[in-house]
Amino acid sequence: MKNKHILVTGGSGFLGSHLCERLLELGNEVICVDNFYTGAKRNIYHLLDNPRFELVRHDITFPLYVEVDMIFNLACPASPIHYQRDPVQTIKTCVHGAINLLGLAKRINARILQASTSEVYGDPTIHPQPEEYWGNVNPIGVRSCYDEGKRCAETLFHAYWLQCNLPIKIVRIFNTYGPRMHPNDGRVVSNFILQALQNRDITIYGDGQQTRSFCYRDDLIEAMIRMMDTPDEVTGPVNIGNPGEFTILELAELVIELTGSKSKIVRRPLPSDDPKQRRPDTAKAEKLLKWQATTPLREGLTHTIAYFDKLLKEEPDFCTQ
Repeated sequence: MKNKHILVTGGSGFLGSHLCERLLELGNEVICVDNFYTGAKRNIYHLLDNPRFELVRHDITFPLYVEVDMIFNLACPASPIHYQRDPVQTIKTCVHGAINLLGLAKRINARILQASTSEVYGDPTIHPQPEEYWGNVNPIGVRSCYDEGKRCAETLFHAYWLQCNLPIKIVRIFNTYGPRMHPNDGRVVSNFILQALQNRDITIYGDGQQTRSFCYRDDLIEAMIRMMDTPDEVTGPVNIGNPGEFTILELAELVIELTGSKSKIVRRPLPSDDPKQRRPDTAKAEKLLKWQATTPLREGLTHTIAYFDKLLKEEPDFCTQ
């Protein structure tokens, strides 16, 4: 993928900023669109002087008019603490945003990729989760604004492919971590690292035996780019994640070890609709994309800890929880 004009919505966010960076490295021109609800300008400051990079402040719930070859749609708050703050706007971002971007893609005949989520599986009754599993989602729960919003976006993408022959791609992203995660997003990796670096109690919800699979950001970005480069008949959805499975307690203990922290582990009640197990079946990604996650959790956490350690020293107010 090179010499393309590419739109990245949510481009100043954790994953979006790394995607913009990588696309530029490959020789493309990139338009980064963000309304900065959860994105941060600090994530893309280093790109602003690049003549092939353009930053546009815009909310995708309103139409957007640009001329590009490809669209990566990453625009939506992705952590419960952020998407539950304004559930109506979260749904609008997922649904109205998808409608606006699909309409744009249809008008300019651009290939478009939807960054969907493992949350479409809800609290799964099948483990690990293959793409054929329809999910176990509460449509009126505290997480449903995001879960159902992303499910509806997938439906819209599929409908545009069926009805308009639009070249679409759908990836379902499982837990991803790495430098540039928002320090106050409430996600388990960023929470544990910040708590450990400050020698505060590390909070575990429930008994800590619920499991997650953690994919490092570089692996995820590579998979998204490979998915965009697949033939038109490959539409997805395709699971993107690391099939290595860890309990939340194991993660907490590893973070304490790697930081040399004096933190103690404390327990709190489990939040509503929190999945007990989450691990991707990545057979399709391995077959279609010739891809698999390769970064071990210990290595990825080391890079992420270094990032947050520096952020705490340089911008402590930004890290206040």
